[in-house]
Amino acid sequence: MKTKSVEKKEKIAVKPILKHKKQHTKAGDIPLLICVIIMSVFGCIMIYSASSYTAEVQYGDSLYFVKKQIIGVVLGIAAMAGMCFLPYKKLSKFKFPAIIVAVILLVLVFVPGIGITNYGATRWIGFGSFTIQPSEIAKYAFALFAAAYFAKNHEKVKTVKGVLPVLGVGILFCLLIIIEPNMSITMCVGLLMLGLIFLSGTNLKTFAIMLIPFVVAVPVLIILEPYRLQRLSAFIDPWASPKDEGYQLIQSLYALGNGGLFGTGLFNSTQKYRFLPFAESDFILAIMGEELGFFGLLVFFFFCGFIIYRGFKIAKNCKDRFGFLLASGFTLVYGIQVAVNALVVSGAIPPTGLPLPLISSGNTSLIITMASMGVLYNISRVNKEN
Repeated sequence: MKTKSVEKKEKIAVKPILKHKKQHTKAGDIPLLICVIIMSVFGCIMIYSASSYTAEVQYGDSLYFVKKQIIGVVLGIAAMAGMCFLPYKKLSKFKFPAIIVAVILLVLVFVPGIGITNYGATRWIGFGSFTIQPSEIAKYAFALFAAAYFAKNHEKVKTVKGVLPVLGVGILFCLLIIIEPNMSITMCVGLLMLGLIFLSGTNLKTFAIMLIPFVVAVPVLIILEPYRLQRLSAFIDPWASPKDEGYQLIQSLYALGNGGLFGTGLFNSTQKYRFLPFAESDFILAIMGEELGFFGLLVFFFFCGFIIYRGFKIAKNCKDRFGFLLASGFTLVYGIQVAVNALVVSGAIPPTGLPLPLISSGNTSLIITMASMGVLYNISRVNKEN
């Protein structure tokens, strides 16, 4: 027969066990996941609106692009769910395999019979009807590598020598991507590299030394390729070549202007009738502006800002350096891409092809972006305050 003192001790001993179990079943940042799913579903709606006419004319099926995107959403949700419960700290072990795989995929783009060329750019690899855009994978592979390296070598980040491995991998990626050519993703990787170097805790002197090559590289890259000079000229004065280099930007501005404050209404765009090229992908934001108006875009950017805010909040609350840098890196990838796409569509920077994350047509970007959001959730779940 147990005494009261023994029973009391047993209850006290059980409490830590119950508390420990509770810690392993706690929920993470649910609002982040809900917002990501809402955005991906909204993307399907906008892709249908932007592409239904073109899809009917080219493929005889107004749902052609939407069907592919829905498959991407399903696979993206599966990838996001898997990453939600894969311990993020284990990802640091894959920093070198991720880089190797990314480099191999980027090189395969230039292999005849595997690389796919569209509109003068070779940015995809294909196996039958299955296609991948390696540069989308490379961004996240680089973020993973940089986070793992800086977390393990945080005492070295104060010196240029300590930052060189990350700088070397970043420059390699930029070179492989720029020769596709893909200036927009090159810019994203470059900005991501600078962002992670800054967040690693390096001093201002080292950061300034890292910054100089990028300041010099941008004008050099523009001068080296005649088509980039033409795009720069079209950016400065698109109406100087309204039927050539300036055409796309002019049509994008027409769409945004036609939308006004409140838009023409969902599915009522006129620019989607083959006036605006890539209406369902790189320039889908212009169709959104036309149909939803200025206030509709404000709501959309509120949701984008919410995702970015939650991502950096997760990074801030993370208790380990690797988790902080990984969450920051994945959030930066999303934020930089949204910002660059918006600036291109509005004519604030020279035109360059770049999908709008979670919205534009394209399964590689969609699936890997949703998977990265699953990693953010995982980090928030493990580091949630009791």
